[in-house]
Amino acid sequence: MRGYVLPLQSRDRAELRRAGQKLSAALTIGKAGLTEEVIQSAEECLSANELIKVRIVRECPLERSEVAAALAARVEAGCPGQIGRTFLLYRPASKAK
Repeated sequence: MRGYVLPLQSRDRAELRRAGQKLSAALTIGKAGLTEEVIQSAEECLSANELIKVRIVRECPLERSEVAAALAARVEAGCPGQIGRTFLLYRPASKAK
């Protein structure tokens, strides 16, 4: 995957959404909401992969758009797309691997 620069441009978001269709959810946010464990898991997933899919269960007490925006801000990632209770997070890989 080519490196995109944050904030994402429209064309970049479209390409990332296209790539995200094939992914299965790497992270699920449960009824406890956005906890430190969820944020740490998202950090680990984004360290391993630039693009991850996140699913929010119905019992989550927070609004879907708020969860996506808050998690993206906490892990310093972009949110290229959200459909219903599923959204994508993208963070460019660090150069020093």
